[in-house]
Amino acid sequence: MIVNPFIVVDNCKDEIKYYQGIFGGEITILRKQGDEVLNADLHVGTATLKFADTEAAKPAMKGDFVRVFLKIESEEKFRAIYGAFSSEGTINTEAYEAPFNGLLAIVTDRNGVCWVLSFYRA
Repeated sequence: MIVNPFIVVDNCKDEIKYYQGIFGGEITILRKQGDEVLNADLHVGTATLKFADTEAAKPAMKGDFVRVFLKIESEEKFRAIYGAFSSEGTINTEAYEAPFNGLLAIVTDRNGVCWVLSFYRA
């Protein structure tokens, strides 16, 4: 089984570039309608984040029911992602030294997506 986050946003065309600016990676456009991007994937390392525009996914509500857990490979990358999301979003739990010898933070980005950010030291 492969599990991928499926993130619904307004204006997928611009928002997938926002996430690419934070995570890096390559964008694959899966479906367009005119100039509108309805579905796209962001490939970051071995992970794939799947995106859909609200026009395509037609969500019942903009919600906070799912958290996307990220295990980040370095403290520097952890702090960069935390800073990028918190600059336009909301910090739910400030970055702190977690009991597992690493860092943990919970941030809701500008699209209402809640991210659990983690960095584990060796």
